[in-house]
Amino acid sequence: MYGICDISCVPMRKEASHRSEQVSELLFGDSFEVLDEHKEWIKIKCSFDDYEGWVLNSVYASCSGIDYKSDKKKLHPCSYDILQPAISSKRQIPILIGSSLPNYDGLIVKLGKEKFNVNGRVTSHKKKYDTAFLQKTAMQFLHAPYRWGGKTPFGIDCSGFTQLVYKIMNVRLKRDAWQQAQQGEFITFMNETRIGDLAFFGGDDKISHVGIIIENEQIIHASAKVKIDRIDQTGIYSLEQKKYTHKLRFIKRIRIFNT
Repeated sequence: MYGICDISCVPMRKEASHRSEQVSELLFGDSFEVLDEHKEWIKIKCSFDDYEGWVLNSVYASCSGIDYKSDKKKLHPCSYDILQPAISSKRQIPILIGSSLPNYDGLIVKLGKEKFNVNGRVTSHKKKYDTAFLQKTAMQFLHAPYRWGGKTPFGIDCSGFTQLVYKIMNVRLKRDAWQQAQQGEFITFMNETRIGDLAFFGGDDKISHVGIIIENEQIIHASAKVKIDRIDQTGIYSLEQKKYTHKLRFIKRIRIFNT
């Protein structure tokens, strides 16, 4: 069985319970495979990143296995406004930046049997974007509050932030920081970095944080909120706290290309 998220966003839980830890979120247009069922809950695997979690069984529309498998290979246009309306003959839904727009024809998105008119800015899944656009996109999330498992401007964690920015750039990142750390190419020295490189932080045996390097030896990252700090070979220097807050482990470059 397969489904697709047809509301703004849906929390994904570690276990089949409202009290369970939120591990991620589905956004409008995200498709998934149903792996298991338990009462009012279903365990799913997302087509975008193979991430697994539990969601309520009443928050999606059905889709075909063909659509799901296609979504694992190709990307879709994304909504680009922080918030924009999607309107069908039955309802109006506020969709969030980075939401997938499958079957988008320049005006209409089709989810299951329902068609939505989407108003606002939309990115192209066929375009190769540059690092200037990546930085501009990342800046749209500035001051968004931190929330574990979050992937929206109303609450986002460090790896959800990097994943969503790169999704808009037509690049697939995994969900968690330690998974993203396994992607890309190593950059040895700070003076070799460029806008869009991912910096990873943590102790000797665990990656616990990730952020995006931007211009002027700065990093934008989600820690308490999405903010800009200084970065050097030691790590992140917090401009607010006047101290180093994260120990740098390494830097990776993710090629900006269609996938």
